[in-house]
Amino acid sequence: MPRRGPYAKGIARRERLLTAALAVIARQGYRGASLKEIADEVGLSQTGLLHHFDSKEDLFVEVLRARDDADSTRALTAFVDGGIEGALDTFVEVMRANADVPGLVHLYTALAVEAADPAHAAHEYFVSRRGLFRAVLAGAVRQMQADGRIEPSLDADTLATGLHALADGLQLHFLSEPDLDMAGAVETMVAAVLTPVPTRTDPSGDVGIR
Repeated sequence: MPRRGPYAKGIARRERLLTAALAVIARQGYRGASLKEIADEVGLSQTGLLHHFDSKEDLFVEVLRARDDADSTRALTAFVDGGIEGALDTFVEVMRANADVPGLVHLYTALAVEAADPAHAAHEYFVSRRGLFRAVLAGAVRQMQADGRIEPSLDADTLATGLHALADGLQLHFLSEPDLDMAGAVETMVAAVLTPVPTRTDPSGDVGIR
């Protein structure tokens, strides 16, 4: 049953604030996005804005969570429709979409560095996100290894970590190289990962051994 009353209104207002914050960040970047401008976007005071979030950092973390939720929904749909490869295609598409919102890329990379401090508001978000992302990618790698699509001797967790690090590193480079084709780089790596494992002939002359 859908929620009604003040609670539902509070949730709706919070979603409006996150949408407004994302729009301001996309225009102004992480450093240029002020609480005042975000509050003005939805007709609130800064005090009213902070009624819904503990701090500016907390607001920004929730913006990233909201974006992750949208990307996760796309990836799940792609997985249902196209299996592992469909989900990996979505990974590429997300990187392509990120190039259109450099302010969000700036927010993500800046917070990722600052959140290395365990006391930072975004620390737990990034730790959890990396763990989940790597687990999903490692699971995909293992499935493709079982299907003979990836060399089985490769460590799935290491390969997943490398793919994730590639995505994060590309976004960092993108900030100073706005013409960098992030999606193209990820697409090339994914294509390499998906290259079928060639069959080999053993000394006895039998074929089909991987």
